[in-house]
Amino acid sequence: MTGLADPLPFDIAPREVQALLKASEDFLLLDCRERDEHALARIAGATLMPMSELGARVAELLPHRQRRIVVHCHHGGRSSQVVEWLRQQSFTRAQNLSGGIDEWSLQVDPTVPRY
Repeated sequence: MTGLADPLPFDIAPREVQALLKASEDFLLLDCRERDEHALARIAGATLMPMSELGARVAELLPHRQRRIVVHCHHGGRSSQVVEWLRQQSFTRAQNLSGGIDEWSLQVDPTVPRY
């Protein structure tokens, strides 16, 4: 036993994240987009940590190492890279929100602006 939580699937669908939120599951929703994108559209409850700041701010994530961390960006490309990097840093429960905030807007919350 390594002491780390079991890894989760790499990707998670928007509706699965919605179900986690509705069930008040314990997880961190991490927005890795840039600040100007966050100003345009956001998912309620998400923590903004731009990909460009991740290396300098990784210490802020250390208390969450054992938790599920769902990372999102605009369409899923940057968040995939962030999840890959987090998993290399032993954040084994990090997951990528498939399709990003754009897919969230289409499937879950149409009040979130698309851009």
